[in-house]
Amino acid sequence: MLIHLDADAFYVSVEQAERPELRGKAVAVGGLHRGIIASASYEARRAGVYTPMPSAKARQVCPGLIMVRGDMAKYSDYSRRMFDIVEDFTPVIERTSIDEGYFDVSGHRTLTPFEIGRQMKQRICAELGITVSLGIASNKLVAQIASKLRKPDALVEVPAGTEREFLAPLGSNWLPGVGAKLEARLREIGLTHIRDVAIAPPELLASVAGSYAPRLQSLAMGIDDREVIVEHDDAKSYGMQDTFGEDLRDVASVLPILQGMADKLMRRVRSDRKAIRTITVKVRYPDFTDTSHGITLPQATDLETDIYPHLKTLLRGAWTRKGPIRLASLRFSNVTDPTVQTELPFDSHSASRSRQRDIAKLMDEMHAKSLPVKRGHSL
Repeated sequence: MLIHLDADAFYVSVEQAERPELRGKAVAVGGLHRGIIASASYEARRAGVYTPMPSAKARQVCPGLIMVRGDMAKYSDYSRRMFDIVEDFTPVIERTSIDEGYFDVSGHRTLTPFEIGRQMKQRICAELGITVSLGIASNKLVAQIASKLRKPDALVEVPAGTEREFLAPLGSNWLPGVGAKLEARLREIGLTHIRDVAIAPPELLASVAGSYAPRLQSLAMGIDDREVIVEHDDAKSYGMQDTFGEDLRDVASVLPILQGMADKLMRRVRSDRKAIRTITVKVRYPDFTDTSHGITLPQATDLETDIYPHLKTLLRGAWTRKGPIRLASLRFSNVTDPTVQTELPFDSHSASRSRQRDIAKLMDEMHAKSLPVKRGHSL
């Protein structure tokens, strides 16, 4: 399942987070005297302010409007912190703008997509003081519409198999590519709702949508095969986390989970033809506070077997408080190109590493073919 995140009135929300006296008021970010409105609070929107309305007109329609000059450096920092929270739940993230993005949570082991969304919203609100709207669905189109349909502070899940039913009653303007002109043309031929577009005769739809008609009708049926695109080539880190079904109290229970994470992350590292030097383990306690511990290896590696010996020490170093933990995460950073092999070709260490590399290659190939192969600690 995919989740689409859409921050609510992002620029204004950031200003309200830093200046609580602005909450509940008609506020807009933009040019103070000239220029346009870049973001408006929901109170301002109800008064008729919208983006990208000229600032002068916004003051006319809403005389009590509080204008704030934008600060992109600040908004970029909040965006980074927001997506850092998202990355604690999944590394498969596609950022489409400073305040929107898609992420794939289908690989999460213990939490349902809805619970992931609930916890994510809770943390973003608690740590950043802003709200976001989330849509959960099997594809990008439905997830994005679900996130925007009931803003602000929404959490909407569309169960797999109900995509077409969910879209049917919505206006055709909700479909990608349907702007004001195409919407008007669709209305002229009676295709006012998505359900109408879904069942329209292809030649009728083509008469107003041209070559876009087949794609438009496919979307109206709830079909969207676009994938979440992650730019691994420029990856600065590789991360994975697991929120346990119940709090864990001992290293022996957590260690195999971290080893399994190392296996999955190293497959990604090798797939990107990269290597890593820094390993960090983080744990989260029941009160949602985190502690972490990391090390930097003397030489970069792309083998999980080089990671295993350090995990227990890192876990103990991170687990500084007495009592159970609810989450553990593993992150690889200091990403580089693979190091040139320097071992002598016939010494025992080189032979062992060669065997480990052959095993890793074989397991990568089997996983690529969707064959269920695991190391012992993941069984």
